[in-house]
Amino acid sequence: MRGLSWSRPRPLLLLLLLSPWPVWAQVSATASPSGSPGAPDCPEVCTCVPGGLASCSALSLPAVPAGLSLRLRALLLDHNRVRALPPGAFAGAGALQRLDLSENGLHSVHVRAFWGLGALQLLDLSANQLEALAPGTFAPLRELRNLSLAGNRLARLEPAALGALPLLRSLSLQDNELAALAPGLLGRLPALDALHLRGNPWGCGCALRPLCAWLRRHPLPASEAETVLCVWPGRLTLSPLTAFSDAAFSHCAQPLALRDLAVVYTLGPASFLVSLASCLALGSGLTACRARRRRRLRTAALRPPRPPDPNPDPDPHGCASPADPGSPAAAAQA
Repeated sequence: MRGLSWSRPRPLLLLLLLSPWPVWAQVSATASPSGSPGAPDCPEVCTCVPGGLASCSALSLPAVPAGLSLRLRALLLDHNRVRALPPGAFAGAGALQRLDLSENGLHSVHVRAFWGLGALQLLDLSANQLEALAPGTFAPLRELRNLSLAGNRLARLEPAALGALPLLRSLSLQDNELAALAPGLLGRLPALDALHLRGNPWGCGCALRPLCAWLRRHPLPASEAETVLCVWPGRLTLSPLTAFSDAAFSHCAQPLALRDLAVVYTLGPASFLVSLASCLALGSGLTACRARRRRRLRTAALRPPRPPDPNPDPDPHGCASPADPGSPAAAAQA
């Protein structure tokens, strides 16, 4: 059959034809694009890679994408347009360990936005427009190690907003509008050893005492210690926070210890109730006395006057008084 000529098969095609089916499936699953049937656990608009990483960066997304799954370990949502986080914004991603929400123009975080993220270890909220955080916002994040709030508009950070984060090691607060940290905030972070503070309008005063005490126990790197400054009220002079010793706050009122607070909260209401009861008893007694006096006066006014006695007895008891020695009666008796 010389009229038929067989072309020589290509080496790559021959290799693929002779390959077993599992190799085909593996190649197809690895090379499948995001959102295709080959990647059912990846959000449709994102790009996913093996290991549970979903990259949704710089896609102009207005909200957290749907389709999050338990297989996700890292979710990159930076450089989007997520302005607010509603309750349960990350439902379904309970195994998430890393979440990047930086540079979104984020200005609102619901108190239940992070519910269900009990495995989260890194949260980046930097370069947004957050001005306040509701109490309990980070309470579900018991495994959190790193939290960045840098580059926002926070003027105050309450202890209740962070909650008790026993494993938090790094907290970034630089480039906000903080003048002081609320008392008790750092005391609820026992594992914290890295605190970034530069770029805030810290005010030199008694409110800095807890922060300066923490900095003495956890010294800042030399390069950062020189840039963390506070300004004196009414002056234009700056001082580094690390320059304040505990003696510098000797004129400040000492905060009450827990035992003293317990005594105050116990005796305070009791003393108030005793004082209130005493005032009520005294007032009731005075009111009763005045009422009795009015009744007596009213009764005396209604009683008819007693007529005078026409024959008054000079000595009703029959005992005459002895005569005056100088009187005529006494002289006659003599």
